[in-house]
Amino acid sequence: MGFAPARMYQKALFDAGIPLTQFGVDDCQAEYERLVKLGVVFRSPPVSMGPVVIASFEDTCGNLIQMAQFRG
Repeated sequence: MGFAPARMYQKALFDAGIPLTQFGVDDCQAEYERLVKLGVVFRSPPVSMGPVVIASFEDTCGNLIQMAQFRG
């Protein structure tokens, strides 16, 4: 992140808990458990929000990544 404005934007997103991107998964709970065993740092365990289950984790570059299981 050699460009200062991009670095500030990345930190602001991270500090606000806003994910940089999202990946769809078939089973959020199973992926959460698998990734925790591999040492991934999660902000929260999977949370059900109506038709979706989500969980956010930290990558190794200062970003949050969200995974989502869409039900229905």
